[in-house]
Amino acid sequence: MKSDPFVLFESWFTEARDSERNDSNAMTIATVDASGQPAARMVLLKGHDQDGFVFYTNQQSRKAKDIESNPKAAILFHWKSLRRQIRIEGSLSPVSDVTADAYFASRGRDSQLGAWASDQSRPLDSRATFEARFEDVRARFDGREVTRPPHWSGYCLAPQRFEFWQDREHRLHERRLFVINGNDWTEGMLYP
Repeated sequence: MKSDPFVLFESWFTEARDSERNDSNAMTIATVDASGQPAARMVLLKGHDQDGFVFYTNQQSRKAKDIESNPKAAILFHWKSLRRQIRIEGSLSPVSDVTADAYFASRGRDSQLGAWASDQSRPLDSRATFEARFEDVRARFDGREVTRPPHWSGYCLAPQRFEFWQDREHRLHERRLFVINGNDWTEGMLYP
């Protein structure tokens, strides 16, 4: 019987939700800009299925600009309590407006307001400037629904490669590799 990397991911992710006290859905995303400069940062996984892995961000951020120039990326989950990590590589594409609207509506009001107030990744002269902008946005939406900003949306990474890493004693780790081949996944092992 063939292994399915999505089923294995779900099994490990379920265990992580039970064992990781904070942000079991935290993942590193690595992108590369138009000049080839890599950058990595933490984001939160907000959805996953057979189509891929979804996160949300300001589309004027550095990561969004990187994605615009090069849609290939890698994500990494690391769960120290389980002594496991999963690396996933693939291509990113924007989620639909309907999907982004639905997720934005599910966020807490202050998080929604923060999406309007923040010029993510741009220079900020002081924390007081950001806090004043937040209060201005709060006043603007007072008594009203906070709509999704036009510059805020999500991306879905469609996986082309998975690596499941399990820590073992004496650094004799186990590494399982899945690579997409047409419509099927091939599975193999890698030396630790």
